[in-house]
Amino acid sequence: MIRLKDKYFKPYLTEDKVQEIVKKVALRIAEDHKDEVPVFVGVLNGSFMFVADLLKHYPYPCEVAFVKLASYAGLTSTGLVQTLLDMPEDLEGRTVLIVEDIIDTGKTLEKLVDMLEQTNVKKYKIVSLLLKPEVYNGDYDIDYVGLEIPNKFVVGYGLDYDELGRNLQEIYQLNDTDMINLVLFGKPGAGKGTQATFLKEKYNLVHISTGDLFRYNIKNGTDLGNEAKSYIDQGQLVPDAVTIGMLEAEVDKNPNAQGFIFDGFPRTTAQAEALDTFLEGKGMKIDATIALEADNDILTARLLERGKVSGRTDDQDETKIRARFEEYTQKTAPLQEFYTAQDKFHSVDGIGAIEEITGRLAVIIDGLVAVNK
Repeated sequence: MIRLKDKYFKPYLTEDKVQEIVKKVALRIAEDHKDEVPVFVGVLNGSFMFVADLLKHYPYPCEVAFVKLASYAGLTSTGLVQTLLDMPEDLEGRTVLIVEDIIDTGKTLEKLVDMLEQTNVKKYKIVSLLLKPEVYNGDYDIDYVGLEIPNKFVVGYGLDYDELGRNLQEIYQLNDTDMINLVLFGKPGAGKGTQATFLKEKYNLVHISTGDLFRYNIKNGTDLGNEAKSYIDQGQLVPDAVTIGMLEAEVDKNPNAQGFIFDGFPRTTAQAEALDTFLEGKGMKIDATIALEADNDILTARLLERGKVSGRTDDQDETKIRARFEEYTQKTAPLQEFYTAQDKFHSVDGIGAIEEITGRLAVIIDGLVAVNK
């Protein structure tokens, strides 16, 4: 996620994907115009990167010129098109390829065609890297389209938001969804995993368990996994930076998520501060931390019963179970203070039927959704 002024944008097209699209368009044009010398007329400022890369892939003689029009203010088209740099005068009898970065309503295109028809060109064709078919209501066929996209605002690769973002090699889409990011706490046996499964389905969230992340990265021999293993093998704690790196990679895998459930991290105030910093850099934040509370005696009985089935030795020894409860309490107390100070800490009764507990959690989350709207 990136921030431009007051808006956040999420990844949409990678640099490699953009270049793949540009090359395909260039080769299609080349096949149609290899026996003449066309004039590529780029529309500034948006098409400058597209034109440059298009010509890199165009293998035959050609010429290039630019016009400059303006119709956007912020996120919306004004509907009024101003001519800031006029059409070249020497186009009579030539084949012209109008090169646009993006075509939405077609107002700018209408103005361009009107300008061209006053130059007595031999013929013209229209090229656009991106097209929004939902809103295009122009009278002209778009001869070469790189990619059709939904009617959502995009920046990067020449496209801007208030003149920012043009220099990005990738293309980003406006993040217009209200994300809900949760930290889920709970003593062993409190049912965090069960509730996380229900919540991620109900709210389209991605569940990130640090335990699962460590196992995945170590098993697959990733750089972060190998680094984590080197500390674990020496009996040392894995540095927060390594864990954050794993979290960041997992968040980046899910650019279209409605939000995330962080399970098992943070465990300390320092980690909570690091998580806040990491999310802020992506235009995100923790909306709430929810602790599933349950009586120690009930949880002990639950874990002992679970141990009979799972075979886990730490679920078969009451002394070890209660020691884990104590460790949880000691570690969670400072975090409760940290998130209470931010007015983000919530406590939920974790005893009862699964659907009852889910309902209690939903009351909190639905309240967050309503506030965000």
